[in-house]
Amino acid sequence: MPLTRRTLNAAALTAPLVLSALALPAFAQTKWDLPAAYPATNFHTENLTQFAADVDKATAGKLKITVHANASLFKANEIKRAVQGGQAPIGEVLLVNFENENPVFGADGVPFLATSYAQARKLAAAQKPVLDKLLGAQGLMLLYTVAWPPQGIYAKKEINSGADMRGLKWRAYSPATAKIAELVEAQPVTIQAAELSQALATGVVDSYMSSGSTGYDSKTYESLKYFHDTQAWLPKNAVLVNKAAFDALDKPTQSAVLKAAADAEERGWKVSEEKDNWYKNALAEKGMKIVKPTPKLVADMQQVGAVMLADWEKRAGPDGQAIVKAYRGN
Repeated sequence: MPLTRRTLNAAALTAPLVLSALALPAFAQTKWDLPAAYPATNFHTENLTQFAADVDKATAGKLKITVHANASLFKANEIKRAVQGGQAPIGEVLLVNFENENPVFGADGVPFLATSYAQARKLAAAQKPVLDKLLGAQGLMLLYTVAWPPQGIYAKKEINSGADMRGLKWRAYSPATAKIAELVEAQPVTIQAAELSQALATGVVDSYMSSGSTGYDSKTYESLKYFHDTQAWLPKNAVLVNKAAFDALDKPTQSAVLKAAADAEERGWKVSEEKDNWYKNALAEKGMKIVKPTPKLVADMQQVGAVMLADWEKRAGPDGQAIVKAYRGN
């Protein structure tokens, strides 16, 4: 028998095996990498890890999500583009980081618009329809959001008024925090969460606005001694998924992801609120002075907030006005 015929016969015999192998992807495991910007011990990251475990369990291992914490896979400001471009199928971002791309992303970064968890949930509900439309046009899908604890001012000295902030080397991590620096005449320096500890230790920055969570995670108490509990706003982290990657999942797996996301949202908001006081107490135990803001500082910061809200509504146009109207219920 010629060699070519033997080869063809062998191929014919193995064809059923090849076809069988080609049928395997229907039962194959899908693996997703999930880049996140914060430490593994941060409550947002712990929530992501639980979300991934819930998906794994609900799909019997069919969809495996690996969380990459502390900006180890992509830097904070690169994650959204990575998910949008398909470099990562899913990722967690801080929405206010992308206000320069579209003002809608910065709704929860306007100082003193929403200052409690109840108000922040109401603002999130008002923002969601606009966010869904905006992200959908970018090939993205919003799975869930979770707020950070309320934002206060970290500084090396006690601040009693807006004037006391003049000249501070101010960490800016979003357009909103950069705008605050401009309005109070501080010096903005762009520093992401993963770089904050080093920036504080080396004196690159000596003040910033963030939550008790960030102050604790970054060991801010080693460099700064005052946290002014202004409760200025509650920015949200959002877990985004590439729409094409989500659509490629079968229906039961999609349902499992959506259910796990809904559970993660409820759990995350609850933990955030519970952790708020815990973080402040932990900072105090590390020697940080937790300061109730003076009426003058509150009034000055509310004035900053009013200027920023008017500016934000103008830039956000009808979408922004619709969000504020829905939030205020008028």
